[in-house]
Amino acid sequence: MDYLALLKALVLGVVEGLTEFLPVSSTGHLILAGDLLGFNDEKGKIFELVIQTGAMLAVVWEYRAKFAHVLARMLTEPAARRFVANLVVAFVPAAVLGLALGKHIKGALFKPVPVAIAFVVGAFVILWAERRDHRVRVGSVDEMSWLDALKVGCAQCFALVPGTSRSGATIIGGMLFGLSRRAATEFSFFLAVPTLIAAGAYDFWKNRALFDVHDLGILGVGLVTAFVSAFLCIRWLLRYIASHDFTLFAWYRIAFGAIVLLTAYAGIVDWSQG
Repeated sequence: MDYLALLKALVLGVVEGLTEFLPVSSTGHLILAGDLLGFNDEKGKIFELVIQTGAMLAVVWEYRAKFAHVLARMLTEPAARRFVANLVVAFVPAAVLGLALGKHIKGALFKPVPVAIAFVVGAFVILWAERRDHRVRVGSVDEMSWLDALKVGCAQCFALVPGTSRSGATIIGGMLFGLSRRAATEFSFFLAVPTLIAAGAYDFWKNRALFDVHDLGILGVGLVTAFVSAFLCIRWLLRYIASHDFTLFAWYRIAFGAIVLLTAYAGIVDWSQG
């Protein structure tokens, strides 16, 4: 048994779980962490799909009552149908753009230095958004219209650039469009489910030849650690936003991105993908 590989899987699973739903970019962190740990080969693609699935399952578990209610009442309750329709509407823009440009974006931008630049740029967007007067029109996810969902879905398109953050784009976008902080955060959680399922299924089909049953141990460690850390992160974030804004995450992004850029420029770290 390769204990070093298991340790790397555990670390990356925790990284995914802690960053998937925070406005700090899980993809960016995985690219950087994978580069440092030497876990960025072809098989790393399958591993990334698995740990993203683990994080997505944490949302399903945390909101299992909500999802069960929607599934049970979807045909009879207008509110349940509207919830599903809003997720579909919000999912479509990034799905279409991702299919059209995903290959080119991955080829050009899935590298540590471009990711670090996106970290910093995204941080200033968060700081700018938090300094604006936040006027709330929509207090909860159930009050959202299809147009609100479409606007959030368009904001999610920015997350195709690694380092931008899917959560950051949808939460900050939602707030700019009039959603309350909690509504924007929870809708970002819900939108992660179809987004990660679709992206995972598509990427798994493309890379299915890389799947090896001998890797099940590593994949299992990654999935479980991503699920547990994401679940704890979701619980913590909901408590945090009750009395705080997202400025802290912006300063973290600036510091993290600056460290990567400075170490790359000074030659202290060999960012092999950058």
